[in-house]
Amino acid sequence: MRILIVEDDRALGLFLQKGLLLEGRTVDWVGDGDAAVRYVSEQEPDLMVLDLGLPCRDGMDVLVEMQGRFHRTAVLVLTGRSQVEERVRCLDLGADDCLLKPFSLQELLARCRAILRRKELFADPTLRHGGVEMNRMERKVRRGGVEVELTGKEFALLEFLLQRKGQCCTRAELLREVWKMAPDSATNVVDVYINYLRRKMSEAQVEGDAGEGVIETVRGQGYRLRSVGVSGGMGECGPMVMAGGGGRDGAGGDSGLVAA
Repeated sequence: MRILIVEDDRALGLFLQKGLLLEGRTVDWVGDGDAAVRYVSEQEPDLMVLDLGLPCRDGMDVLVEMQGRFHRTAVLVLTGRSQVEERVRCLDLGADDCLLKPFSLQELLARCRAILRRKELFADPTLRHGGVEMNRMERKVRRGGVEVELTGKEFALLEFLLQRKGQCCTRAELLREVWKMAPDSATNVVDVYINYLRRKMSEAQVEGDAGEGVIETVRGQGYRLRSVGVSGGMGECGPMVMAGGGGRDGAGGDSGLVAA
């Protein structure tokens, strides 16, 4: 599950990021409305925790921009605006829930879990990218209509790559999310299984792909799925937002109230 926090208060943004990271989520943070719209249009996270009082573009305007376009992204609105009409408008614009500031971190985490549970319940079981199709209910993978037999770990690796929709996945992320190992583990298991997966996927050629592989290496970073029609070669993949732990920049304790 990928979560985006949109909050212009850096200390609060990092604090919320740290709390969600401790729940095992993949969490990024941006500080203004324009950056939020760009991020959602490129990565479509599973959940966006959206503050309303933002620079560049107000949170309400972000909801208007998203309306009818990004169905994969659920929204939890954070607001210090006490008027009932404001919260009603947010819900009418597509927000899944609203939380009034000041709030308890524990309540925010619980509301995020509830939204993600509902989202999972009605999620499309099929992942698709660049000619690759994975049905997670039937545990079947096809490339160009040709079924590909995968082991359990190969399936989990491909599933994670598909969920990232062509974005770069670092070895550390793959170790943590797929193998449940420490990101700094001294092992080449990721590279070994990437090669297994490449070999099996290459056996199901897509017409017109000129023999290009499904998975490409991103120099110095990790791996990503190649889209149909994308030329070969090793690319680069740099972070576009704040990611990782929040250190001691957070505000308040886990059971306290988070102010506006």
